[in-house]
Amino acid sequence: MSSKETRRRYELDDRGFNEVPKKYRKYYRKWGGPGDELEPNEVLCPVCKVVVRSNRELRAGDRVYCMACLTRLRISEGAGGELEAEVEY
Repeated sequence: MSSKETRRRYELDDRGFNEVPKKYRKYYRKWGGPGDELEPNEVLCPVCKVVVRSNRELRAGDRVYCMACLTRLRISEGAGGELEAEVEY
C-alpha cells in the first residue's frame, strides 16, 4: 500500500472505556482476548492490553499514544502482515 493512497476514515463511538477522561474515551476500548479481531484503525497496546483506536486507518510508521498507561507507540507490520505496536517510551 502506498503512503499516497487515501486513508480510510472511521467514525468512533464510545465503547465504555472509563479509565481515561470522557473526552478521549472513544479512542480506547478494552481488548476482548485472543478471539478479538482488530480493525485497520486499531492496535493493541503491548503494555496495558488496551486497544488504541484512531479515526483514520493506521499504517506502519504511524505513532499513537496510549493514555491509559502513558506510553508512546510506533506502529509496525508484523510477520503475518498485521499491525503491531512497539513501545517508543
